[in-house]
Amino acid sequence: MSDQANGGTQAAQLRVLMQYVKDLSFENPNAPQTLGPVNEQPAINLRVDVGVKRMAETDFEVALKIGAEALIKEKPMFVAEIEYAGLFRLVNVPEADLEAVLVIECPRQIFPFARRILADVTRDGGFPPLLIDPIDFISLYQQRRDQMAQQVEGAAKPN
Repeated sequence: MSDQANGGTQAAQLRVLMQYVKDLSFENPNAPQTLGPVNEQPAINLRVDVGVKRMAETDFEVALKIGAEALIKEKPMFVAEIEYAGLFRLVNVPEADLEAVLVIECPRQIFPFARRILADVTRDGGFPPLLIDPIDFISLYQQRRDQMAQQVEGAAKPN
């Protein structure tokens, strides 16, 4: 079907041009004492953030930052951080949908790769692999929008 036959609109396209590790850090500050069997489950604290940078008219770098810290009795076992990015080409994506595609769908595409790298680095550090559950990027996006709306509302109120 030609462009004119379907009303002149083309289907939206999302292509991953490349993906790569921008930053990777692993700290094992109390080894070897924290390696080996432990009597209790460590507390795992996770941080997730998504950054977007326009590189060209249709190309965007989307960086997924994940930080993980494992603690036993307030004592760190390990600290792992990754910034994993993808270069995405978005064609024919309506402007109204652009933000959601960039902060929901793009990170969802690269998350499995960042997850595997974190699992490998924690295993290589002497611990069981850290297997992060899938991240609900829709909820994360909605939380960030709510936080920004509250900040704007708070800034607009006179003291």
